[in-house]
Amino acid sequence: MKKSVFLGALTVAGLAAGAAAAATLDDVKARGTLNCGVSTGLAGFSAPNANGEWEGFDVAVCRAVATAVLGDPNAVEFVPTTGKTRFTALASGEIDMLARNTTWTLSRDADLKFTFIGVNYYDGQGFITPKALGVSSAKELDGATVCIQTGTTTELNLADFFRVNNISYEPVPIETNAEAQQQYLAGACDVYTTDASGLAATRATFETPTDHVILPEIISKEPLGPLVRHGDSEWGDVVRWSLNAMIAAEELGVTSANVEEMSSSTTDNPEINRLLGTEGNLGEMLGLEADWAKNIIMQVGNYGEVFEANIGESTPIGLARGLNAQWTDGGLLYAPPFR
Repeated sequence: MKKSVFLGALTVAGLAAGAAAAATLDDVKARGTLNCGVSTGLAGFSAPNANGEWEGFDVAVCRAVATAVLGDPNAVEFVPTTGKTRFTALASGEIDMLARNTTWTLSRDADLKFTFIGVNYYDGQGFITPKALGVSSAKELDGATVCIQTGTTTELNLADFFRVNNISYEPVPIETNAEAQQQYLAGACDVYTTDASGLAATRATFETPTDHVILPEIISKEPLGPLVRHGDSEWGDVVRWSLNAMIAAEELGVTSANVEEMSSSTTDNPEINRLLGTEGNLGEMLGLEADWAKNIIMQVGNYGEVFEANIGESTPIGLARGLNAQWTDGGLLYAPPFR
């Protein structure tokens, strides 16, 4: 008898926890828009275009989640956040998720109480200097003034790097990438340091990008990815599998151009069928429609399409896939099975 009462209590507690966890998903559906935190402007990753529409590699993750939940990639309210304000915006509920070149660390998981749902860009911290400075290595930066965004892992990594190499520097604190760019180009600092992808994005906007060199040293691991609040597991699942759908689609050869045809009938590949909702009930498990992933691929694109369109080698950002290639191509990109 005691055992059944105990199990009954667990069941009630579990149901209560489940109801709480579903809150954000329910809120987004009821609101009809996704509130997504992005950067204040980083070319190729998240920035408004000439028409004021947000676009970029991170923006695509927001649009993928909005498509999965609401069927509309444009049903997003983009909220610009800085290195300092991003976590407050997420913790307070101002935004439903954050997708802005944010590094996954233990303290952000455990101390700040956030859940990183995956990695959408494997990066590392680097340095950019004017070619005229005549520096070819970060180890030659003794005494340099360095522009650094406050409230970021780059600030901590910078201190570690200079201490380990027994050299000194003078920090020039800034809050946004735009401010860093302005200060750097004005000569207020000799060097700007941030994620290497951010340096490439920033240099691409310079009037003469070739006058600036990104030094060879990568001084950290920066796994960048979207995050949600702790205690919101069902919402975390939706965001996680929206990103995984884009990654898996590329691996499986499903693109925005062929997804309609591939979903018109079952294919010979059961995983493609499950991904596109023509077989099984994965959408129902997430509280979504059966064609949630198909809609993401059709309206936003698979991971490779989004990468090439926003930051790939044919864009001004000019990033090679590198670590962000599929695992089948020697990279780290790997989506868990859709089954």
